Amino acid sequence: MTDLGHADGVLGGIVAWYSIIHTPADRLPQVFEEFARVLRPGGELLVAFQVGAEQVRLVQAYGHPVSLVVHRRSPDEVADLLRNAGFHVHARLVREPERWEKCPQAYLLARR
Repeated sequence: MTDLGHADGVLGGIVAWYSIIHTPADRLPQVFEEFARVLRPGGELLVAFQVGAEQVRLVQAYGHPVSLVVHRRSPDEVADLLRNAGFHVHARLVREPERWEKCPQAYLLARR
């Protein structure tokens, strides 16, 4: 996500559906800067992620053994990072966990 391989300003939208949950905090500014680079002015970014302030190490998920670290984040933290990358966050939803989920889920819609 830090090198999308597209020219500047060619995309109208990006969906980052739970893709930032495996990205360490120190890499998020680079990710959001790359999203801003490839989006055209007025382009939209939809970001979904798990809400919290901790890292969770998974060894079993989806019925399989895995080795994953999940970074839960504050919606305010992600919104600040998006603003710093040149986005305007214009919609935000945080919902309670459903069924198997262990924490709230956040959705931010931001415009470049």
